[in-house]
Amino acid sequence: MKGKLNNILQKVKDFWQQLTKKQKLGLIILSSAIVLIIAIVSVLTSITHYAPLYSRLSSSEAGQIKETLDSKGIKYKLSDNGTTISVPKDQVDNLKVELAADGIPQTGEIDYSVFSQNAGFGMTDKQFDVMEREAMETELSNLISQIKGVNSAKVMINMPKSSVWVSDKPQKSSASVVLQLEPGYQLNDEQVRGLYHLVSKSVPNLPADNVVIMDQFFNYYDKKSSGSSSELSAYQQQREIKHDIEKDIREQVQRMLGMMMGSEKVMVNVTTDIDFTKEKTKENLIKPVDPNSLDGVQVSAEHIKETYSGEGAGGKAGTGDNDVPGYQAGDGENGDFKREEERINNEFNRIHNTIVKAPYTLKDMGIQVMVEPPNPDNPASLPQDRIDDIKQILNTVVRTTLQDQGGQELNQNDVDQKTIVAVEKFNGKVPDQNQQNKGLPWWVYLLIGIALVMVIILLIWLIKRFKKGRKDNAIDLPEFNVAGGSLGNGEKPVKSEIDKYKQLKEMAKEKPDDFVKLLRTWLSED
Repeated sequence: MKGKLNNILQKVKDFWQQLTKKQKLGLIILSSAIVLIIAIVSVLTSITHYAPLYSRLSSSEAGQIKETLDSKGIKYKLSDNGTTISVPKDQVDNLKVELAADGIPQTGEIDYSVFSQNAGFGMTDKQFDVMEREAMETELSNLISQIKGVNSAKVMINMPKSSVWVSDKPQKSSASVVLQLEPGYQLNDEQVRGLYHLVSKSVPNLPADNVVIMDQFFNYYDKKSSGSSSELSAYQQQREIKHDIEKDIREQVQRMLGMMMGSEKVMVNVTTDIDFTKEKTKENLIKPVDPNSLDGVQVSAEHIKETYSGEGAGGKAGTGDNDVPGYQAGDGENGDFKREEERINNEFNRIHNTIVKAPYTLKDMGIQVMVEPPNPDNPASLPQDRIDDIKQILNTVVRTTLQDQGGQELNQNDVDQKTIVAVEKFNGKVPDQNQQNKGLPWWVYLLIGIALVMVIILLIWLIKRFKKGRKDNAIDLPEFNVAGGSLGNGEKPVKSEIDKYKQLKEMAKEKPDDFVKLLRTWLSED
């Protein structure tokens, strides 16, 4: 074993002596680069990635979890002023299950589970009332903490004492709530009303007027001050409707132009004017059944015919002082009297219309498109025909979406004024908010790639330098033909292995330099 080790060391030493100074320097640089790369990769792969185990902890809860992790020998980190504990990412799920099985974290607050735990023990009425109130406050705090934007909540309930006297007016409870909101978050009116309703319905005999809600900045949330919430909600609804309409049109145009120019080469903006007026009108129309003759349906007809002959039949109607107009006077001349009358009742179509105008009418719109030319520095690289095509597409979208007041299509001049196509160079890109970095940072992969490229280039350079050095150091060696049994420099032919050994022995004594070069040649060929 020792002989083999010495032989290997001797070969390494001989190989090192064969190299030139440049080759030795290159080999040292290559070895250092490889060691450096291995060290960098080892450090990066050995970095422990931490993930939050629990957040928004109290001081007592954080102390309990910290003590448990120390006893288990698990590494952890504290952040957010000790309210967040982070552990290695691959141990988060197991630790949550193990700590939950051990009943950690213990909040120190009383909830309804205390009644089931102490059901078999004696408890006075006062103790029961105190624990019931504490449990109610704890459960109500947990409910409020589930609301978006609320980190935690403290609830104080004041319940009246029961009286032995009968009263027509029952005593009412009161409650105070202090909210710990997330930084920068503001409760809207709907959430405030929901909080008042939640607290009021969770405590017996607690009207909403007896509830006080305040945040950590002493901002008081008044339930009565939200009277204009209907107007605000109407504004929010109209704003969302306007945003949805613009978003729908913008996405359609962006998708269509993106297929033609490329999604990163087109930027679309849509503006709209929407009429939210809601009108309700009623019409009471009477129309003939037959529009040509303007006649209705004959419902009833009455025909009257009167005739009279004799004295006083020829008097003048209504000529006396006491006569009634339209009737014959008492003293008239002899003659004949005749009267005919016809009465016809027609029924026409009676139409009652209740017209409700749609409250979301698109009155006007505009589309602005920015296009980056194929050569950003040369706007003329985008042909005019392509710009005209984009303009025609936008005009078609506007024409099919809008109509004027009379329901007629818009003229070309009106449509052209509602669409704009600008050809400019894009100086920036909008960052993607949803993009998440996963794994190692990009610069780490860049460094590893650069190091690998340098190693490959150095290896190629060393191989070329080594081959070139061998050619430069090559000399004419004595030829030795085993098959033909001859040795260079005029030596006699070799007839057997013994003769070959003798000749090599003599050559080593007489010409040691040539003998060493011959051995090196054989080793390199092998």
